[in-house]
Amino acid sequence: MFGYVYIHKPELKIKDYEVYRSVYCSLCKTLGKNYSLFARFILNYDCTFLSLLLMSRSSECCGFKSGRCPFNPLKKCNYTVKADEALSKGAALTVITSYYKLLDSISDSGFFKKVGCTLIRPFFSRWHKKANKSFPKYENIVKEMYFSQLKCEKSENVCLDMSAEPTAKMLEAVMVLEAEDEAEKKVFSQFGYHLGRWIYLMDAADDLDEDSKSGNFNPFLLKFDSDVHANRNEIDQTISQSYYLLTKAYELIDKKRFNDILDNIIYSGLAIKQRNIIYPERKS
Repeated sequence: MFGYVYIHKPELKIKDYEVYRSVYCSLCKTLGKNYSLFARFILNYDCTFLSLLLMSRSSECCGFKSGRCPFNPLKKCNYTVKADEALSKGAALTVITSYYKLLDSISDSGFFKKVGCTLIRPFFSRWHKKANKSFPKYENIVKEMYFSQLKCEKSENVCLDMSAEPTAKMLEAVMVLEAEDEAEKKVFSQFGYHLGRWIYLMDAADDLDEDSKSGNFNPFLLKFDSDVHANRNEIDQTISQSYYLLTKAYELIDKKRFNDILDNIIYSGLAIKQRNIIYPERKS
């Protein structure tokens, strides 16, 4: 369920790309510092976006400093300073969502993948325990999403909208935590809800072929009795509804910096990611 909220590099200025990479590397560093060296492997673009968005709203401008990459000491990276809170939140959400994703994989995967996930679960459990202690609200939100998703998939009356609801509600709740007043709460509620719905539907569309072979749950397979590839336009339209609504809410978010990078992600990165998955023959 990760990797869909990403920049479109060809349209990003070099200086902005360097800033984005600095936030990405800083989140990686925070995962290693707060949890474990191996926790760096669960780094994802979606939580990088969250950290960047939180940093964009801070009244204090962060700075940058150069340092060595822990994985490649010969390589220099830029890291952010004065952004510990945003990075800690991004790291905690990365750990908590990855932990429940692992539980889902253990529950639904084939024998070999299930064994592999079970073997690494003790590592995730230690990271998860620490993230839960530091950010209990995130834990409660993601935990509720996980069990709601399980209940939804076992329901006899499950439909596309019902399937996307837990993830949509999860990101809605995460974003609302950052609202400073009632007006912002409404904006963040809509943005988080439709971004979460978009991510879930994108993940479902991306997994269509694999799920059709394995028999795993996929809301699009339930919706279309015939070949799902013959219904790609309808799938695209369904996902585009949430994309349109999240962009309208995003326009109302007060950002003090990083506008060009965030705009690139929302208006280019997401749109191109959607096109590449729905219409791979047009991939760019």
